[in-house]
Amino acid sequence: MESTMNAPCFKASDYKSDINPIWCPGCGDFHVLMSITKALAKLGRPPEQIAVISGIGCSSRIPAYTNCYGFHGVHGRSLAVAAGLKVARPDLTVLAMSGDGDGFSIGGNHFLHACRRNVDMTYIVMDNRVYGMTKGQPSPTTEPDWDSALSPGGTGLSPFHPLVIALASGANFVAREFSGDIKACTETIVQAINHPGFSFVEILSPCVTFRPDEREWKNQVHLASVPETDDPARAARRIMTDDGMNTGILYRGRRKPYFASVSDEEGDISALEAAFEI
Repeated sequence: MESTMNAPCFKASDYKSDINPIWCPGCGDFHVLMSITKALAKLGRPPEQIAVISGIGCSSRIPAYTNCYGFHGVHGRSLAVAAGLKVARPDLTVLAMSGDGDGFSIGGNHFLHACRRNVDMTYIVMDNRVYGMTKGQPSPTTEPDWDSALSPGGTGLSPFHPLVIALASGANFVAREFSGDIKACTETIVQAINHPGFSFVEILSPCVTFRPDEREWKNQVHLASVPETDDPARAARRIMTDDGMNTGILYRGRRKPYFASVSDEEGDISALEAAFEI
C-alpha cells in the first residue's frame, strides 16, 4: 500500500480567494460556495488542478471567489467552455456553475447536450426560481402562479423540471440538495465529482431579496424516502411524483464517459490554409 504520510492536506480555506462575495445578505449562494470549498478539501486535489467555469448571474460569480483556475464566461455558455476544457485537459477536475436562468433558459440547449455527451465533469446549478441579478423576473423554474410586479398574477407557464430533463437527456449522476444543509451538499458534491461522466447537482438556493417566501424552504425540504438507483426507469417514476423539495442523490448511472483523442503533436496547417484560399 502506498504511503500517504507526505500527502498534502488541504482545508476549505485553501480554495477560497481573497475576494469577498458581494451577494445579498442571506443569499443561499454563500452556503453553496462553502459546500464547494469543503468538498474540494475532502477530495484533496491541489487548487491548480481544478477549474471552475461559469456563465452569467449571481451564482456565476463563484470562480472569482475560489483560488482555483476560473473562467467567467458569457450568458448560458458555461457548459460549452467546461466541456471543451475537460476534453482538452482530461487531467483537470472541471466544475461548471450556473443559475436557473443562465443554465435552463439561454443555456438550456447546452444543458441537454452536455447530459447526452456525458463528458466527465460536474455541473452545479443554484436554483432560486427567479432572475436575482436582473431584479426579479420569473425564470424557467418559477412557479406559474408566482405573483410579482414584473409578472402580475404569474406567468401561467409550466416550470422547467431540471431533474427530469437531466435524466431523460442522459446525465450519469443526478441529485438535488438544499443550500442550507452544508453537510449534505458537501457530501453530494464530493460524490458527483468522483462519479465518472456528466454529474448534475441542482441546489435549491433561496433568493431572500426577490423571493423572501423562499426562507421557508428550510422547513419544506426533506430527504427523499426512496433510495438512489441506477435504473433510469425507476428514477423517472420517482421524480415524476416529486414535490420539488426532495433532496439527495436520485440517480447514479453506469454509462461510460466521453473521451476524445487529444494529440500533443503539432500538425502542419498549410494544407488547411490552402483549402480556404480564394
